[in-house]
Amino acid sequence: MIAIIADDHPLFRVALAQASSAILGSDALLLQAQTMEQVWPLLRQHPDTHFIFLDLKMPGSDGFTGLSALRTEYPDVPVIMVSAEEDPVIIKQALALGAAAYIPKSVPLELLADAISAVLKGDSWLPPGLEDDVKNAKPLIDNDFSERLGQLTPQQFRVLKMIADGLLNKQIAYEMNVQETTIKQHVSAILRKLNVNNRTLAGIMFEKLKLAT
Repeated sequence: MIAIIADDHPLFRVALAQASSAILGSDALLLQAQTMEQVWPLLRQHPDTHFIFLDLKMPGSDGFTGLSALRTEYPDVPVIMVSAEEDPVIIKQALALGAAAYIPKSVPLELLADAISAVLKGDSWLPPGLEDDVKNAKPLIDNDFSERLGQLTPQQFRVLKMIADGLLNKQIAYEMNVQETTIKQHVSAILRKLNVNNRTLAGIMFEKLKLAT
């Protein structure tokens, strides 16, 4: 069993690791990351990771961009969001963007067993008592955009992020070490999948992922 604990608070990472080890057994490989940038090499080394604990506010992950990037790049690896944020609207948005579970940091670590068990069986999980509030909450980003975003390939998602950062096609091509014509093809596909007419609108839509939190 392999799990990644991505959180910028050392004490909470240790607590999650100890609780997870008690649940998964001593043979489990529990990898830790304190920034989003540290998560990617761990996943490349361990593409068979069973799940990821992801802090909503961790460095390198603006709003829901980290979650969205993970779901695009590694759709078969479940993401369990952990956060001090308990707003039902935020929780519903995380689930809409592909989180398998959401664990507020105020929840007793004993409930981790329930969350992990549900996720490993392919189910979603919320702490008891939050289901109705989350169900009745209105997502910050409409479901149509969430679904369209999920259609992007990993390369297209990276191009979209750089479009939102204001980079030109030539600059994006340089960053990705590809021809500019390849980037133009990606941009065309992005606009089609997101159902927008120009790159400015595509960038604005991406920015919603940052503003949602």
